[in-house]
Amino acid sequence: MKIKNLLIDKHKEIFGEAPELIVHSPGRVNIIGEHTDYNDGFVLPIAISLGIDLAISRIQDSEVISVYSLDKEKKIVSLYAYLMKSSGSDDWANYPIGVVKVLQKHGHKFGGVRISFTGSIPEGAGLSSSAALEIAVAYAVQQLYKLKIKDKDLIKYCQQAEQEVVGVRCGIMDQFTAKFGKAGNAMFLDCRSLDHRYIPLKLKSAEFIITNSNVHHKLVRSAYNQRVNECEEAVKVLNEVKPGKSLRDYNLDDYEKAREFFTPEEKKRAFHVITENNRVIEAEKSLKQGDLKKFGQLMNDSHDSLKLYFEVSCAELDWLAETAQKINGCYGSRMIGAGFGGCTLTLIEKKSIPEYISKLKAYQENFGLTAITYEVTPSDGVHKL
Repeated sequence: MKIKNLLIDKHKEIFGEAPELIVHSPGRVNIIGEHTDYNDGFVLPIAISLGIDLAISRIQDSEVISVYSLDKEKKIVSLYAYLMKSSGSDDWANYPIGVVKVLQKHGHKFGGVRISFTGSIPEGAGLSSSAALEIAVAYAVQQLYKLKIKDKDLIKYCQQAEQEVVGVRCGIMDQFTAKFGKAGNAMFLDCRSLDHRYIPLKLKSAEFIITNSNVHHKLVRSAYNQRVNECEEAVKVLNEVKPGKSLRDYNLDDYEKAREFFTPEEKKRAFHVITENNRVIEAEKSLKQGDLKKFGQLMNDSHDSLKLYFEVSCAELDWLAETAQKINGCYGSRMIGAGFGGCTLTLIEKKSIPEYISKLKAYQENFGLTAITYEVTPSDGVHKL
């Protein structure tokens, strides 16, 4: 209620009117399955309680988007006609502006909007604040103007906004999780068919802990898009072995037949994605069986692969994961998100958490940064407040 009241008061202050609708859209943690989504592969994410809270109202007989960020204390105003030609002048504004552009591009007609929002997701932490904001905007506009948009189309529009307006060649996992997350459950998602199923999280006396390295990444200016390109080039090599559209279509036997034709980078990228897809399948089985030991080992193997083969980790993330892995009562720990900074996820016995947190003092001594921990609560997807 505190956030809701804050949004109502701020919306009134900035726009001179109360919002008509307030929504919450969650961030996400991908338990396992990293850099597989844009390769049409498998992922195992959860929506989390950290997210975006957004208020919206209509501007009658107008084609204006006015967006105010409580966290940036800044407002961006633009005509829809202008949006069709260019993006916002601020990075943060590109996400809501991009969603409006794509909705219009697909023929959805609606009037002007006033939007105010705030977030509890640390920026640049790899917990998908961007997708949470995109889904919040799309859902709010859809609800406010009663637009007839199928759920999966709404998700694809948000992905398209991030790819075309922001410039990140992302997969669809983050937007999908923000829309379809379910409290108390992880979700197995096939990123090609978009078929998904829920897996109740029964962790007994253990829990997931996020640790923010406070190394911020900027995906557009990172090697993220380069990794996408390298995966596509690896597919071209594998096509000489058998036809396929993405790395999802190949197994380790195919990889071995083609390995001498890869560049060193393509070889490593393909190996990670193929083995990571296998780990997601095994992880689902482990969770269903309550085998936390095996699940934790899969987390550790995933981190090693991301470090050695996909090369998206960094010294800070490695330190956090390896420090956690050495603690008695820790099942597994790995970097999450795109990499180049961000967070780790650790599955650990509750009684061992104080020991882990105490060891984080050495992180500041080593890197001059403060590692911040958050408990992970699997939450519902976007909804009205």
